[in-house]
Amino acid sequence: MTDTAGTSIDAGRRSTGTVRRPALSPSRAGDFKQCPLLYRFRAVDRLPEKPTKAQVRGTVVHAVLERLFALPIDERLPERAEALLEPCWQELSADQPAWTALFTGPDDPALAEWLGSARRLLAGYFELEDPRRLEPEACELLVETELDSGVLLRGYIDRIDVAPTGEIRVVDYKTGAAPRAIGEGKALFQMKFYALALWRLRGVVPRQLRLMYLADRQSLSYTPDEAELRRFERTLDAIWQAILRAGRTGDFRPNRSRLCDWCDHQAFCPEFGGTPPTYPGWPEPVAPDETPLDRAD
Repeated sequence: MTDTAGTSIDAGRRSTGTVRRPALSPSRAGDFKQCPLLYRFRAVDRLPEKPTKAQVRGTVVHAVLERLFALPIDERLPERAEALLEPCWQELSADQPAWTALFTGPDDPALAEWLGSARRLLAGYFELEDPRRLEPEACELLVETELDSGVLLRGYIDRIDVAPTGEIRVVDYKTGAAPRAIGEGKALFQMKFYALALWRLRGVVPRQLRLMYLADRQSLSYTPDEAELRRFERTLDAIWQAILRAGRTGDFRPNRSRLCDWCDHQAFCPEFGGTPPTYPGWPEPVAPDETPLDRAD
């Protein structure tokens, strides 16, 4: 398989002045599958959402693990990871008032408890693997590629390991509990998205997709194949075409489910007696990427 012309594996490091086409990310594709109206609220209207402590904790833990792998191999120890935690929190939250508003201040007992829960997640990571035995090719990598149909894929990968033989492993850290059927399906959708992007970029199907559930100290591994990724590519094509059809008309239908219990936008949803904002039109040429909170489970 050959790479698509013009693809980039480091697109996110381009100048902020670069015009970027709307792209499909794992989070936004998942939103549309779950509820087209949720996709509109997040990707088109860009309605604000209140972050949760769990989301912010996941973002901070991901940042700690990224910085852990930037250390020399012999320094990748549990105590170094723990020492990175509070500086990461302070740095990431410095320009995020909504994050600091989750606590009453630095002396809030809830903050100490929250940091303690993040330390337990980091301890769970060290029970799953020894980072001194690994040298990842990349951490928190933004990948971007265009499918033959013209769909632009864009997403972040927590970690890529490449064996001396060239085999690729895609690793994703999950800071929530190991999922039941719905959650596992969403996680595998995300991982297949990354596998497809890497296949298109490098011409190699990743050997393994590994989900690491830090809270439960569990790992799930999956081996994709080329035929499966071709089918998945058709799925993403169909999702994008459905998004474009809805975008032309503004007809993003709500899809009520148990997941509505966790939605911030019930006040604007017809399923709950609300009225959506006036449709602003399709956001050309720029559509939002995933945020760090999107990537936290």
